[in-house]
Amino acid sequence: MKVIVTGATGMVGKGVLLECLEDSAVTKVVSISRRTLGLEHAKLKEILHSDFSNFEAIKDQLSEFDAAFLCMGVSAAGMDEAEYSKLTYDFTMSLANTLYEMSPNLTLTYTSGQGTDSTEKGKTMWARVKGKLENDLLALGFKGAYMFRPGVIIPLRGIRSGTKLYQFFYDYLLWLIKLMKLVFPNSIVNTTQLGLSMIQVAKEGYAQNILDPIDILITANHA
Repeated sequence: MKVIVTGATGMVGKGVLLECLEDSAVTKVVSISRRTLGLEHAKLKEILHSDFSNFEAIKDQLSEFDAAFLCMGVSAAGMDEAEYSKLTYDFTMSLANTLYEMSPNLTLTYTSGQGTDSTEKGKTMWARVKGKLENDLLALGFKGAYMFRPGVIIPLRGIRSGTKLYQFFYDYLLWLIKLMKLVFPNSIVNTTQLGLSMIQVAKEGYAQNILDPIDILITANHA
């Protein structure tokens, strides 16, 4: 299985990337990012690309893939809707449209989040934007498309969040998150489980297109 990973310089994408590199079913991993990962592996190829609004320059390198794990994203803190939409909706759809042109038979996953608004009409800006993005990704026509909505994520394997505020909470409150995991075991996932889940869904599919934490845990356990 040949896969594409975006957002591998961030917490979720790094977790997915590491699981892909270790999975025997994955034969090639291509990371698309603005900066290098600082990681070498026989399976790994990095494509450094600066303009996420247009992937025309690299599209010839994106054909005949089996899966794409789109994990890129930014926090909405301090952004207005236009800026957040550009970085979240426009960039992701630009890549997804290019992938559909070059590898329409792949399975695509997108890491969204709990609270995403599928109606696109709610009061919360980020939830509306991600809801529209989810809907439009599902409508593209890929062989498979799955929207992952994790809630709280526990980073493993030395992975750190690229968002300073999130990393602050992990540095000082990880003990509380782990306690919450004991109390609510089906509501919190870790980066390894996210990666395993995406690989499993790419290989076998899933009964529904939107995966909540419990679905991520179920599919990870079957990987």
